Amino acid sequence: MHIQEWLETVPAISVYALVGVVIGLESLGIPLPGEIVLVSAALLASGHDGINPWILGACASAGAIIGDSIGYAIGRKGGRPLLARLGGKFPKHFGESQIALAERSFQKWGMWAVFFGRFVALLRIFAGPLAGVLHMPYWKFLIANVFGGIVWAGGTTAVIYSVGIVAEAWLKRFSYLGLVAAVLIGVTSMLVLKSRAKKMAARTSSAPAPDAGIVPAAD
Repeated sequence: MHIQEWLETVPAISVYALVGVVIGLESLGIPLPGEIVLVSAALLASGHDGINPWILGACASAGAIIGDSIGYAIGRKGGRPLLARLGGKFPKHFGESQIALAERSFQKWGMWAVFFGRFVALLRIFAGPLAGVLHMPYWKFLIANVFGGIVWAGGTTAVIYSVGIVAEAWLKRFSYLGLVAAVLIGVTSMLVLKSRAKKMAARTSSAPAPDAGIVPAAD
């Protein structure tokens, strides 16, 4: 069953909880399809009066922020041995090359890596735990985490929900051509930040590691 079809069979409060939990676990460092779940739920809300997009966006944002904060605490306590253990269990997500790319991004961009990491699947999983492993000052991490979580989760919800509403209205008035146009416009606008974040990650991966980075602080 398609995920959106399954979401239609559960109560609204379960949708809110599912979105918050999945995004929270993904932000904590567990490879889960958080963005797919959020997009599906936002589309469902656009055609389902029982699902409030504001509550949905708030739950998604809360899950992202809380999950990243827990991931930060785990990473700070577990250190690099934690990344090594995760690499053994999830080599496709926590392999040496993925860890090296994420670490270079953090060393070069600092807080911005946490913020823009929300828009890149790899960095979204790594952001919290890696910031903790590298002992990024928590206040810096918290600022980037809160703003990144709200912009990504809230923004994605708003854009996809708006696309669904417009697409439904156009579909009634015109045809599937209107639906295609609405989806293209909405997706294009949503991908602007994601494109910038991916370019940042690509530049970081091809550049040599800088001399100055995040220096582990003494506990």
